[in-house]
Amino acid sequence: MTRAHCINGTYYFLVAILVLTAPCTATSAAVPVSGWPVSESHYDELKIDALGQAIKSDVYKKINSVIVIKNGELLVERYYNGADRESTHNPRSVSKTFTATILGIAIDEGHIKSIDQPLSDFYDLGLYGNYSHKKASVTLRHLITMTSGFDGYDFESDSPGNEENMYPKPDWVEWTLNLPMAADRMPGEEWRYFTAGIVILGDILNKAVPGGLEVYAHNKLFGKMGITNYEWQHTPQRVANTAGGTQLTPLDFARYGEIYRTHGRWGDEIVIPTKWVDQSLRPILETTIPDNRYGFLWWYKKYEVNGESWPTSYCTGNGGNKIFVFDDQDLVIVITASAYGQRYMHSQVDEMMTQYILPSVIDD
Repeated sequence: MTRAHCINGTYYFLVAILVLTAPCTATSAAVPVSGWPVSESHYDELKIDALGQAIKSDVYKKINSVIVIKNGELLVERYYNGADRESTHNPRSVSKTFTATILGIAIDEGHIKSIDQPLSDFYDLGLYGNYSHKKASVTLRHLITMTSGFDGYDFESDSPGNEENMYPKPDWVEWTLNLPMAADRMPGEEWRYFTAGIVILGDILNKAVPGGLEVYAHNKLFGKMGITNYEWQHTPQRVANTAGGTQLTPLDFARYGEIYRTHGRWGDEIVIPTKWVDQSLRPILETTIPDNRYGFLWWYKKYEVNGESWPTSYCTGNGGNKIFVFDDQDLVIVITASAYGQRYMHSQVDEMMTQYILPSVIDD
């Protein structure tokens, strides 16, 4: 048998037989990893290689990984710009969605009564500024659908409740609960992206679940999927930060996407209630982003590829970080990126998806 060693991308053969082989790079085809069988499905490797060259030449900037899971098996695993399989990555708001997942589990286990419990069940709102019956009527459902009606909108820099105004404060929960309500809308009426509301939800969960949010999330979610290499950020009160930034490896982000593709099942166990998964992915709300709808901290859009429409639910975060779940195609796609705050961060991912990734992996 012909064998070769690879040093700096060059093959040195141990026997004098010339064979054709793929270039040796750290970003080549998937290799076995615990928990992920390697897929034998066909995909267009040349197109994925071309994507890699475009990333290396900075056509697509600050991309760190591309992972594709098909039918529960590892199909594509590529790393760029110094990242590797063991690198944890800050996905920014992608990890907001973990909060909705933990809420669904907590409700199923009876630690929280209902998604429609109001804030007034958890806080004495009269102790905070700008009290109103409108604020008291905000529910957990409103928080996870970004329809709380607080005067906060992260996409407008002059909004009183913009997240950037929260971060310097010594107590994020107190600051949020002191905010006024918007004068022009009621809770549940209109979508406005409001990070501070997810911080409130994290605080509620931290008080309600056994051991606090961080311990509960490990015992009920991450640990059950075999995810151990991860790191939370924290609020000034040392509560796990549900605003975003929970760092996982790219393959573990894929595990999270896969458990939604399988409607809450991991192996032989239902980890997330199936009904909750289905409700979460349902695109019930119009957003202020064209062609995007919203569920329980999940986005929804359609890609157009080869004249066909490919609907996907997805988590997204600053920098161009994404977890896509294509239920109809049995696909989970993860892209990690570090283009934080760049105008091109999301549009370049859309182009990568339509020009390279989806045409490479979807069945004709």
